[in-house]
Amino acid sequence: MRITGIDVFPLTGATVDGGWPQGHEPQDDLHSLICVRTSDGVTGWGSCFTSGDLVTASVRLLWPLLKDQPAAEPERVARRLHESTFWQGRGGAVTHAISGIDIALWDVMGQVCGQPVSRLLGGNHRQTVRPYASILFDEPDVLARRLETTVEKGFRSVKLGWRPFGRRDAAFDERLVQTARSTVGDSVELMVDAGGSEQFWPHGLNWARRTARMLADYDIVWFEEPLSPDDCDGYRALRTASPVAIAAGEVLTRRQSFQPWLEQRAVDIIQPDVTKCGGLTELRRIAYLAEDHFIRMIPHGWNTAVGLAADLQIAAAFPSVDRVEYLTPCAYIDDLLTTPFRLHDDGTLAIPCRPGLGIDIDENRLKRFCPEPVSFR
Repeated sequence: MRITGIDVFPLTGATVDGGWPQGHEPQDDLHSLICVRTSDGVTGWGSCFTSGDLVTASVRLLWPLLKDQPAAEPERVARRLHESTFWQGRGGAVTHAISGIDIALWDVMGQVCGQPVSRLLGGNHRQTVRPYASILFDEPDVLARRLETTVEKGFRSVKLGWRPFGRRDAAFDERLVQTARSTVGDSVELMVDAGGSEQFWPHGLNWARRTARMLADYDIVWFEEPLSPDDCDGYRALRTASPVAIAAGEVLTRRQSFQPWLEQRAVDIIQPDVTKCGGLTELRRIAYLAEDHFIRMIPHGWNTAVGLAADLQIAAAFPSVDRVEYLTPCAYIDDLLTTPFRLHDDGTLAIPCRPGLGIDIDENRLKRFCPEPVSFR
């Protein structure tokens, strides 16, 4: 069974506000799906957290390396792509595109083997996992209403991120966190994402230390991206002083970029994004490296139904991955599958156990967000 084609589906029309200072439009081009087609008619789906133009250009570069390759050998094919693009890849858009291709090839292999991807990754440690709702901060009254709606959906864990937190003053930051805690009560987990990967992030170690102490007063589970994503030394110093767990890593690509963070124990929680870091092949190796250094891994997942499905397979395969990020509300998650994800009454999410990623894309619904894919044959 050989790779005979790849379709790139840039998603627009329902893009969720990412909290960036330049503003947001539903037409923003931030996510792309990839469909790998094979000589036997099996199709695999992947997801990339980068724009359609960048994914299309990257797949154009990669296609000669992919055409007619065995479709059920994701690790070998992914390595071929990485090794062959050292001069034009090694991170950024090319690695993001390889991530989506790799996820799709694991989906294909699972279907060919008649097994869920999690079993091919080593086995199933769980059948359900707790998702945490991922939403933005806002003005206190708006934030309270948004939290009420989120908890009504069944989420028992919520991460709040980005603006306006960290953009005004310490008193306002505490007011936001106090509002969140008083709204959801003590039975709902809360996490805070400062959004330190925003351009020209103004805060440093002292701000992060003070803020971490404040967050501890409200039983915040972890403090995410409080510093610039390049400040490994700052993170290491912060982690030793913080009373709450420190999390980071969503912008890193390829396992080699994660090594110093793990070897230096710069974080308590590492957060690779399967749709950016190199796909399931790379994320699995990052997960093993994290386990070897006794660092918890919780994947970053500001993405699509396909990205979430990949995270769920990882959660099944690795005992330490006990949370997955669930962007909500998000049409690219809620409106793409023939059978949408549904939370259980206890706030957990079933991990698909059918072959491959265990999901089916409704291609008629997909046309709402991408009328025509870019095809390579």
